[in-house]
Amino acid sequence: MTCDSRAGGGPGTAFVAITVVALVLDGVDGRVARRTGTVSRLGARFDMEVDAFLILVLSVRVAAAVGAWVLAIGAMRYAFGAAARVVPWLRAAPPPSLARKAVAVVQAVVLLVVAAGIVPYAPFVVAVALGLLVWSFGRDAVWLALHREPPEGRDAHGTRSPRILDPVAR
Repeated sequence: MTCDSRAGGGPGTAFVAITVVALVLDGVDGRVARRTGTVSRLGARFDMEVDAFLILVLSVRVAAAVGAWVLAIGAMRYAFGAAARVVPWLRAAPPPSLARKAVAVVQAVVLLVVAAGIVPYAPFVVAVALGLLVWSFGRDAVWLALHREPPEGRDAHGTRSPRILDPVAR
């Protein structure tokens, strides 16, 4: 089960080569921004969204050979974003995490090597990557749930905070 069965070139080889360049540049841009003092929230957000789109493109490519379930990897970031529109506390930023970054790198590398056709047991390898991604998003969601701000007018336990001139609080 490979995505690029031609061993000598063609569109599949070009796709893999362009993806390798994109991943290498992605690994460099953050370091350059930190060293030059040009880090910004907008830049970090843009980088995250470009990374998510690249993972989506890779998962579409790999899904053709491995199965449609691989699209869950590419859709995960977008599903989390959609959930955050419905569940406001998911919009908060979790603390920085080396594990989150490592899982993101694993997704890109696994999808790339499967797209290149250089890994045996591709479905198993991609399934492990998906499991790691589910764990990572789940871990962040649990952290956000445990550290969410109480709704306005409520304390941390969900009970109403007493207010002056509130007839119910008497």
